[in-house]
Amino acid sequence: MADAERDHYHPHGATRMTRFWHGGALVTHQVPLALVGLGCLALGIVVAVVVPDSDGPAWAMAVAGCLAAGVLMLGRIGVAVFRRHRRAAA
Repeated sequence: MADAERDHYHPHGATRMTRFWHGGALVTHQVPLALVGLGCLALGIVVAVVVPDSDGPAWAMAVAGCLAAGVLMLGRIGVAVFRRHRRAAA
């Protein structure tokens, strides 16, 4: 029964849920996640430029939230790429 859940493409035979919870989605979907991160950064910049700053704290929080989401997403992808290359070199 456990073999039905096994991912036969994974070298250690880990289950699909194990790959999901241990960064497998980050490895297989890096390009779409990077595009989402860049989109968040772009949205934060557009909101900062287009919306007048007279709207008060909501404007500042929207800009900070969009920029933070983009930076965190791209930073997480960068850490994953660095770890994978470091593991491959060792």
